[in-house]
Amino acid sequence: MRVLVYSDDAGTREKVRLAIGRRPAADVPLAEVVECATQPAVVKHLDSGEIDVAVLDGEAAPAGGMGICRQAKDEVHDCPPIVLLIARRDDRWLANWSGADAVVAQPLDPVVLAEAVADLMRRRLAAARG
Repeated sequence: MRVLVYSDDAGTREKVRLAIGRRPAADVPLAEVVECATQPAVVKHLDSGEIDVAVLDGEAAPAGGMGICRQAKDEVHDCPPIVLLIARRDDRWLANWSGADAVVAQPLDPVVLAEAVADLMRRRLAAARG
């Protein structure tokens, strides 16, 4: 499954990629990570229909993951499930507004992030089966 990881920070993208690993859980398929550092790249990949799960950095600049998530949920046909990374627990209400399917607070706990991604992979697979 293809997992898009968006952040303007290469260090954040690396932490996410390492947390996901080759397979975030034993019962899900291998993960192919696609990294993006800009909003246009995220939109291009999401519009392609080839992304199964997305992880968006809510603190990215100039385009934050929350706004991109909201736009994707409104505009992308069959939008993949999205994990939103937030810096402050108080930002959960904004994450809910954005339409995020899961929220993970920073600093990133690799186990929590891997579980969130694996859960969304399972949901995506179940939706594909009908």
